[in-house]
Amino acid sequence: MAGRASGKPSKKQGPAKGSGGKVRRSLEGKGATPPAHMRHWYKDKARAERIEREARGGGSSSSRTPSRTRREDAPEIIGGRNPVLEALRAHVPANALYVAQRIDNDDRVREAIKLAADRGIALLEVTRDKLDRLTESTVHQGIGLQVPPYDYAHPEQLVERARDAAEVPLIVALDGVTDPRNLGAIARSATAFGAHGLLVPSRRSAGVTAGAWKTSAGTLATLPVARASNLTQTLQAYREEGLFVIGLDGTATVDIADVELATEPLVVVVGSEGKGLSRLVKEACDQIARIPMNAAAESLNAGVAAGIALYEVAQHRRR
Repeated sequence: MAGRASGKPSKKQGPAKGSGGKVRRSLEGKGATPPAHMRHWYKDKARAERIEREARGGGSSSSRTPSRTRREDAPEIIGGRNPVLEALRAHVPANALYVAQRIDNDDRVREAIKLAADRGIALLEVTRDKLDRLTESTVHQGIGLQVPPYDYAHPEQLVERARDAAEVPLIVALDGVTDPRNLGAIARSATAFGAHGLLVPSRRSAGVTAGAWKTSAGTLATLPVARASNLTQTLQAYREEGLFVIGLDGTATVDIADVELATEPLVVVVGSEGKGLSRLVKEACDQIARIPMNAAAESLNAGVAAGIALYEVAQHRRR
């Protein structure tokens, strides 16, 4: 049955207009889209996106969970013209140098860019808002340096390093040292006096940060740092392997220069300034020794104390 007419005259449609061949011609000669690795812009874009993901402390966007605190294994961002330049001069490892758009260049910025370019560090131009987010709104002066997380060794690797070199093991352990600059200073002394590595607790202790790198004057590039989930248990494990453990403490009755164990496989434990060694760590030591000093000085900086103790150990081993 036919449908009811609408009562309106139907509009006559003419023939559809063509493109005159323009569409066909515009598609000719372009060929297939080149693969991603052949597109000159792709590599730089992908690299920038990867570095940004790492700076936020995560991998792919699907696996990230929102968090306002930087993960321990996330890269560190140094902000500020002087800190960035000092880090580059000290050869602190870095992944990328962020420079804000329309930055007011000065000698520090120009030198930082040159040093980064000479070392093959990625140079990324970003907005100031993005740099604010990367540096967590600290004062960055339009420039930031991304430092990768440090790859810690296993405590057993420090002993293996000494044995591979056919040397008597010498390890420096830190108990309660929370200033990364002290860690860096101790790394310099440890390298100077032949230690085979540093041992730090995984909690409530300084780690290898940009500040530690700068203070170490590059020695952290060759001196491994191991992390112990439980410092006391790790010291006990070292003792079971034949190493002796000496703790530095001002209350001891034996001077570090008189310690006869210095020529043996050794772990020297340095406590924090003021608090010294913790009770459990003291109990894990074979011997407690002191650095004699004037009564006017209550204690020594951890970095200074470690340097003096390691010098005395080196003197014993040279005899």
